[in-house]
Amino acid sequence: MIGVGVDLVEIPRFREVIARTPSIVDRVFTDAERAYADRHRDPAPRLAVRFAAKEAAMKALGVGLGSMALRDIEVRRDDATGRPSLHLHNGAAALATERGVARWELSLSHTDGLAQATAIAL
Repeated sequence: MIGVGVDLVEIPRFREVIARTPSIVDRVFTDAERAYADRHRDPAPRLAVRFAAKEAAMKALGVGLGSMALRDIEVRRDDATGRPSLHLHNGAAALATERGVARWELSLSHTDGLAQATAIAL
């Protein structure tokens, strides 16, 4: 194991950030992440849990916000099983390779008020 990261996001607060600064959605999330969230009546919980996953992945790599583009960390969902997975691109992928990460385990959960993610770099 290379590292473990956990992050928790308050969904109402995240919803306020999106309302105040809508452009943040395009800056932080990939087209596929936005498309998935937009299929739901309220995209905020799905976006918040993906934001938590991006933060958890950075923590597992031992870095923080600003160390890479958040769009370089992508959360995908298996259409058949619903299982989430992490896919890194560009600078995030390079750092993960440098740190010896061969694969990721990811767990996501959210309620009406909280979104939680755990990322394990292996």
